[in-house]
Amino acid sequence: MRRTHRHGLGREVALWIWGILVLLFLFAPIAVIVVSSFNSGRLLVAWDGFSFDPYLAIFEKPAIRDAVWVSLRVGLFSALVATTLGTLAGIALARRPGKWSAWFIGLLLLVTVTPEIVDAVSLLPWFVTLGQDVGIAAFNDGLVRLTVGHSIFSTAVVAYIVRARLVGLDANLEEASADLYAPPIRTFFRVTLPLALPAVLAGGLLSFTLSLDNTIVSAFVQVSGSTPWPVYVLSALRGGLRPEIGAVSTVMLVLTLVALGLVAIVLRRAGDSATDIARTMAGS
Repeated sequence: MRRTHRHGLGREVALWIWGILVLLFLFAPIAVIVVSSFNSGRLLVAWDGFSFDPYLAIFEKPAIRDAVWVSLRVGLFSALVATTLGTLAGIALARRPGKWSAWFIGLLLLVTVTPEIVDAVSLLPWFVTLGQDVGIAAFNDGLVRLTVGHSIFSTAVVAYIVRARLVGLDANLEEASADLYAPPIRTFFRVTLPLALPAVLAGGLLSFTLSLDNTIVSAFVQVSGSTPWPVYVLSALRGGLRPEIGAVSTVMLVLTLVALGLVAIVLRRAGDSATDIARTMAGS
């Protein structure tokens, strides 16, 4: 018995050590960037001393400030577009399933698994065709291009999350509203949308965070004057990464963590357990 107990205890300790090593492997590079963001040296990798100057450069250098501002605006716009379209798609899949839903889910799955480089290569000539050949001036604007490009994938994510939320809820309230002669529009805004609201907010926040780190599509579809932050970082690699790159990356990391934290809080206040939160985030 003692030998079995010691063997089980040794296995548990080994699993704990292995788990810690895996976490260190995953998060050590992020920790290095956060620490290096306070470097007063010229290059990110050459530590010269502790300083807050890299964070002040966000406000002092126009190129950095403009790139961050473009990323934030595009993140907000793409989140609004993706949340609107994804919410409508998720509600339709949950409340009006049919033969069409299997095909539509297949299309959403195709969007989520398609490599970003394929999306980027296909979007660039499409935007050029719409903007130059067809004459739709909006598609010559960099913010419009980035918003459309970022919201494609996010729309599928929101649709999955909203569908997963509503499938687990009974439709009796919506049926009761119809029995009381409420118009479909009123039922949607008074009953269906409040039921789906936690998933809608979660999908919107996730769409915002997904937009912040969208690099490949941004590099292809952006135009001069609308360079987002990830593309700016790629261009900065030629001259060496400076500490302000790490500073802005740290700020973006904090924004992402705050958004994910808000997602968990919204879902938990809606009565979802930790398991339900994970399933909803995964769209299952």
